This record gives sequence, C-alpha cells and structure tokens, in this order.
Amino acid sequence: MEANDLQLMLKKAGYEVCGIARSVPIAQELVEKENPDFVLLDIFLKGKLTGIDLAKELKKDNIPFIYLSANSNEEILNEAKTTEPYGFMVKPFREKDLLVTLEIAHYRHEHSRESKYRREAELIQQLEKLQDNLNLKEKLLQVAKIIQQEIPFDYVTFGFGDFEKIENAVSFLRTGFNEYQTIGLHELSTVTGTPMSELMKIVALPEKETVRFFNNEEFENITAEVSFKKLVRESFDMESLLSFPLLLNNGKTFSYCFYSRKPDTYNTEHIALLHRLQSTLINIIEQIAVYRNLDKKAELLINNNTKASVTGFESIIGNSHLLLSVFDQITQVAPFDTSVLLLGESGTGKERIADCIHNLSPRKRKALVKINCAALPAALIESELFGHEKGSFTGALDKKIGKFELANGGTIFLDEIGEMPIDLQVKLLRVLQEKEIAPVGGKAPVKIDVRVIAATNRNLEKEVGEGRFRLDLYYRLNVFPLQLPPLRERTEDIPALVHHFITIYNHKSGKKISGLSDRALRNMMTYDWPGNIRELENLIERNVLLAKGTVIEEILLPTSPATIEKNVHSLHAKTIHENERDYIIHVLKKCNGKIWGTGGAADVLGVPPSTLKSKMKKLGIQKLNND
Repeated sequence: MEANDLQLMLKKAGYEVCGIARSVPIAQELVEKENPDFVLLDIFLKGKLTGIDLAKELKKDNIPFIYLSANSNEEILNEAKTTEPYGFMVKPFREKDLLVTLEIAHYRHEHSRESKYRREAELIQQLEKLQDNLNLKEKLLQVAKIIQQEIPFDYVTFGFGDFEKIENAVSFLRTGFNEYQTIGLHELSTVTGTPMSELMKIVALPEKETVRFFNNEEFENITAEVSFKKLVRESFDMESLLSFPLLLNNGKTFSYCFYSRKPDTYNTEHIALLHRLQSTLINIIEQIAVYRNLDKKAELLINNNTKASVTGFESIIGNSHLLLSVFDQITQVAPFDTSVLLLGESGTGKERIADCIHNLSPRKRKALVKINCAALPAALIESELFGHEKGSFTGALDKKIGKFELANGGTIFLDEIGEMPIDLQVKLLRVLQEKEIAPVGGKAPVKIDVRVIAATNRNLEKEVGEGRFRLDLYYRLNVFPLQLPPLRERTEDIPALVHHFITIYNHKSGKKISGLSDRALRNMMTYDWPGNIRELENLIERNVLLAKGTVIEEILLPTSPATIEKNVHSLHAKTIHENERDYIIHVLKKCNGKIWGTGGAADVLGVPPSTLKSKMKKLGIQKLNND
C-alpha cells in the first residue's frame, strides 16, 4: 500500500517510476534492467536479504538510494550507516517531505560526483605542475603532500620494494599539519634502533607488492612474521596499510606504501583513485633524474606555505596523529555548505572545532551563532531558534528574531543536539529540508540560508534505537560526521596543552610559572582524563594559582582511596623486578602500546626506545597489540 502511494506521489511530481520490488532478488533484476537514477529502499523486505544488503550493491554501482523505514534499532542503524545513503525518510511519508528529500539527495549525488571529478582534476594538475629541477626526495615529498589531500597517511614509503636500488628508497613521517620528516635508510636505522646490517636483511626479505589495502586485524596478520612492514608497524604504531606498486615503462616497479595509525583508514575508493592517477605518477617517476642528487641527511621539510595552511587552527593545540586527522577532515568539509555533526566526549573541544569550520568557510564574514540545546527550557527552544511575534504567547512583549534568522548567510552551531525535545526535532528537520523557518505566531515562513554544525556527546545511534532521537533528523545531520578524540587517546599533546594553559594563566594571574616537574608531567601523561581538555585546563589554572615557586612540582590528580590502598599493598607484596614490570605494562597501556615518539612509553619513562625494548625483553613483556 505504501509503495503504491509513493508511486502515485512521484508520478504526480513528474518522476518516472521503473517499478516496485518486494524482495532483493526482484530488485536486483529490476536495477540491472532499468539502471535507475535513484532507488527508494525499505530496510525490511521479503526474504532473507534486507535492504541493507541491496544498498551495499547499489553503493558499488554508484547508484544513489534513500532509506525508507518505520523504525530501526541501534544495530540496524549502525549497519545502514556504513552504506552511506543519500537520505532517510521515516514512515508515514508527507508528499512535500518526499519531494524535498529527493531534491536534496539528487543535489548531493550530483555535487559529490562533480566534486569528486573536480578534485581529481585538481590533483592531476598539481602533480603535473611539479618543478622539474627538484631532486628525488623533494619531488616525492611534494607528491606525498598532494596525495595526502585525498588519501590520508601518517607514514609513506617510496621505492622500498626495489632492493637493487634500495639506497635510494625514501620515506616521510608526518610530524605536523603539512610537516613531514624525511627518513632514508640511515635515519630509519637510527629511529627504529635497528643496526644497518639487520635492517638491510629485513628489507631484502622477498615481499610481493600488490595493489591492496590491509586494515586492522588483516594488517596485523600480514605483519606477524619478520618483514619491513612489521618493522614499520612496531616502530611507528601503524595499524593499516595501502600498497600500490607502479609498473614503469622499463618493466621495473616503483612501490608506494601508505601507512596510517588508524585501524580502518583505507578502502577501494582510494585504490580506484590511485589507478586513475597512475599514468601521471609514472610520468613523474620517469621524469625525475632517476636516483640522483640524494641528500643523506634527515631533515624536516616544511612547505613554504605551511603557516598559511595552518591558518584557522590557531586555537587548537596539539600535533597527535588523531588531531591531524581531524584537521584534514576540517579542510575537506569547510569550503562547502555540508552539514557537520561533531561527535565526542564532553570537554574535547567541539565548540573550538565549530569555530575552525566556520572561519575556514566562505561564510566566515557572516555570523556564527551558537546555541546550547541543553541549556534552554523546552518551552523556549522553539522561540530561541525560530523567533516569535509580539503577543504570540504569554510574556511575548516584543517581536524576537530567532537564532536561525540571525545566522542567515552564516553558520549556526547547535551544541548538545541530542538534548532537543522530540517534537522540536520534527520542526528542525523541516527547517533543514525546506530552508525556511516559521516564527512562533508568524503568518508566513521566512526563507533562510544557514549552514548547520551540530554537536553531541551522546550516542545518537542508541538514542535513535530507544526512540529519543528521530532517525530522519539523524541522517540529515550526519552528512559529515567528525569524531573528536578524547585526551587519553592523544596523550602526546599533553605537554603542549600544559604549556599553552600555563601561559594563559600566567598572564591572568601575573605569575611566572615556567613549567612542571618531570614527575608531575609523567603523572599527567598516565592519567585517564575523563573530563578531557576542560579538566586539564581547570587543573592547570588551579595549580598556577597555588604554586609557590616558578615550577609546579606536583599535580594532585583525582584517585580513589581504594585504588591507592590497592597499589600500596601491591608494592609491598612484590619484588622490585615485578613492580618494575607492572609499572612498564601500566605505562604501555596508558600510551595505547606506543613505544616510540612523543607521548610514547619511552618518552613518558624518560628512557631511549631501544633501552625500553631491551628491558621489556628482559622482563618478559610482550608488545601490546597497538604497538
């Protein structure tokens, strides 16, 4: 019945309807025969296969689709989300909602396809414009920077698959936003603590390079045996890999390998993009004065426009790979009007990120209006958002312009969107779809042009599953989700954050605190930070005010009495070696298994990575999964 009603609505609006399918097999036949421009897809269909199964096929074939559903639990919603639908409608359907959703979905599909082709054309243009007088390392670094715009990485290697000319192989470790450290064989030996003779043996091990990506457990499996890839994983905490060997015109191969510290970074779209860039990349390699003018020194190469590129992130402190990933996503989404959903725990800096998105967008000269949905009484939220006319309700003594109208031409930031009452969610959805507001007591709607950034610390999938948040609104806001990492996952940023807040509160209090003692900093690096950056800031403010000298000697971190008693008892019951082993394991866990680099266990313990690895071997400590 509903399918027939939808068909009538669509035909009335001028759409041609190919047909109606009640099961996935019938739908597959219909799609193959008709090649539709759009598919309206119910999640629950007849037979064993669901609409989500069909959606995965539609996605591969680049056929856009919109989900139709009466309700969904958290598990189904999470699975549906992975298929990246172009919209979601909740039954029963309003004709205007259907047509607006289709219009938005069509625009998004065309825009994403056009944007994709435009970005690829720009990449090729940038690659072709590389200067001819650059040496191999410089040119490959520029190639890496250009590709980074579409294929994220924390470490990239070039040429390590060709042992005959291995001395010319080079890699780049990302150390900041648009900053990379150049690492050749000698530097790799030093950084990993591997003697050159042993490193050459590892590199010489036969590894057949194929065009493929490996995420999470699959990456761990292929690096279980001794290999160059295993050395990279253990030394730099990498968790995923994209391998792409180039077949040059002389029959030789030149391997590219992209590594990421995130476990699920790479996908088939990245491989497809590299295939389309392949001829351009081959030309670049063959045009280089092959394997000449190589600089043997490790160096930090920063693009000439680094400062310009970083503009807009001044209020965000840190250089961890998780934060750099957030920066990358911001630079991708900021230029467009796409809705952004900021997800993360309280105190992770969602408002600061909203500021960055707005300031890097074409709307930066217009207003950024912020509203906390949790801070307003339910009866006043509608008036705050959409405004009201004089006399429209008791107490409305004057006309009020709502936040959406104040943000016209600019951006509105809806913080704690998960706290919005369900009845108001319906009205917000209509505003987002129809781009017009209805002030309380108003006679006519008001057209608006506003970009929406929403934020929440709640699990919206769970909220949807339990009926507290509308599914269609969730999908309308979740166009570009951006997950902010908690502080405990980016502990390497703590020293920079501490310095930043000490500077601020020195200025406010007139004090001259120079920093923390090593012991205080080590304790902060191993603390869980449930309140994230906000908790750290409050802690530093309090300790700056209480400090009697120029150095904060000790930071009192929240610890339960039961934990203290347990730790004291444990210390008395164990040998020195057992306590040392337990402490190293404790630090490794706090550092997520990371040994090398800023924020790694060796850095926290104040010992060289090679010393720590030797001690771990002596004490029988196995490397954690993340390292």
